[in-house]
Amino acid sequence: MTSTTHAPDTGPAGKVTAPAAEPVKGSDPSNGFLAKAALVTAVLTVAGSVLGLVRDQALAHFFGAGAETDAFLVAWTVPEVATTLLIEDGLAFALVPAFSMAIARRGQGAPRDPVRALVAASLPRLILASGAVALILMFGAPVLVEVLAPGLPDPGLAVDCTLLTATCVFTFGLAGYCSAALRAHRRFVAPAGIYVFYNIGIITALFVLAPRYGVRAAALGVAVGGVLMVLAQAPSLWRQLTRDTADAPDDKASTASAPALMSGTLIATVLLFALCRQSQVLIERFLASSLPAGAISHLNYAQKVAQVPMILSLMLCTVTLPVVARALAEGDIKRARSRVERDLGLAGCVVLLGTSVVIACAPQLIQLLFQRGAFTADDTEATAAVMRVYALGLLGHTLVGALVRSYFSGGRATWYPLGAMAVGIAATAGIGGWAVDLWGVRGIALANAAGISVTAGVLLRGMGPRNVPIRVRRVLAELAKPAAATVCATAAGGAFAGHVESPLIAVAAVAPIVVAVFVLVLWALKAQAIGPVLRSVTRKLAHVR
Repeated sequence: MTSTTHAPDTGPAGKVTAPAAEPVKGSDPSNGFLAKAALVTAVLTVAGSVLGLVRDQALAHFFGAGAETDAFLVAWTVPEVATTLLIEDGLAFALVPAFSMAIARRGQGAPRDPVRALVAASLPRLILASGAVALILMFGAPVLVEVLAPGLPDPGLAVDCTLLTATCVFTFGLAGYCSAALRAHRRFVAPAGIYVFYNIGIITALFVLAPRYGVRAAALGVAVGGVLMVLAQAPSLWRQLTRDTADAPDDKASTASAPALMSGTLIATVLLFALCRQSQVLIERFLASSLPAGAISHLNYAQKVAQVPMILSLMLCTVTLPVVARALAEGDIKRARSRVERDLGLAGCVVLLGTSVVIACAPQLIQLLFQRGAFTADDTEATAAVMRVYALGLLGHTLVGALVRSYFSGGRATWYPLGAMAVGIAATAGIGGWAVDLWGVRGIALANAAGISVTAGVLLRGMGPRNVPIRVRRVLAELAKPAAATVCATAAGGAFAGHVESPLIAVAAVAPIVVAVFVLVLWALKAQAIGPVLRSVTRKLAHVR
């Protein structure tokens, strides 16, 4: 499951630096530059995530977890899928390497500007394709709603919302194109800030228009937010593309070399992988549409909160992705393997620590964040139960996000990630179809966790000579240590949280308890991932003294 709260993988910088790891000779970004870029990206990503949370709180305040919210969330499937395909994992894997190669050729003195040739060859096609798909979705909105949620109580409302959200296919296509081009030029601020503008558009529409137009206001906010994402980046991209106009030839840029900069097979593999992964959302909402009103909403709110640890864990892989890509480009497999193994261990620690907090404080977190207005205590209880089950798959989500970067970091097309994701999707559908009759929406969350865990296992199994040949047994042995720490920390935190009435005090008190127990168990088990962190903290404390 992905979300427009957005992660850095899920977030703009997740694809920033891997393709840029092979720029013009002598222009490799320094560690300091990458650190600053990562910091800026992290700050803006967190800001976008906070506003995404405010957006969800506003939606819960105005409409609770009932039929109106379910109708909007069916329409919300369009921007969720479009985000994955056009801004994050899909289009970025093709465009960022293409722009990076074009910039490198320009720096090597190509007779005609390859960057302008690439824009001339690709942008008009993207505009036509994304515009056509948006129109098709708008005209086919009734059919789309029927396919996605055949048991929806109010399909007419969902159709109205889909007519508005379908416009994001066009605007997200342009926003993703701008993001890829700017990242390749090492301009990170505008791409990292797009979700700030996106969520501002939705939040503003809700508070201004919801009293009059109901949940349709949120759908209109999606349309407005998509436009703001483009406007936030267009001036920066225009300046970047026209900066060297004086040095470019006066004749029309040739598009002859543009096709060589992008592999059609690579585009197909990354788009199909991203679409296959996002289909988890379609399966979940299809199954939930037959349940009582509010089931889709409970699943949505639970996922939005539980995904925060995954978002934070994947920031680590965002920063180190160019190191892996450059090592592979130089043929230094050993260095790439070492980096990936350390990243998997540290990302696993971060996401499992967050998992402990999510499970231990699930009711308190949901009550603190959402229980107001139309969102009732019953909604809190139902959402917290779903979130605890969904959290069981957070490690799988993080491993999939980290491993797929290794598969595509060399810029080569590979069908294996798509196959691995297809196996996981089949598991999600099969388990979900069986479990939904037994446990309702919690069964759907269990299917999500099981399916993504299967995909993670298949991806781990496939790490070999064609990507990064990590030592899988060693990685699993290291991941077992934070898994054991999670069990201990969750038990300690849950025992304390149950005795505190105030949700704010419970969360504030349980979080440090969970962290302390988690770190203590990791230290006792001599986990490799915790060593560098403890040494860094010790050095800083010694410096302060």
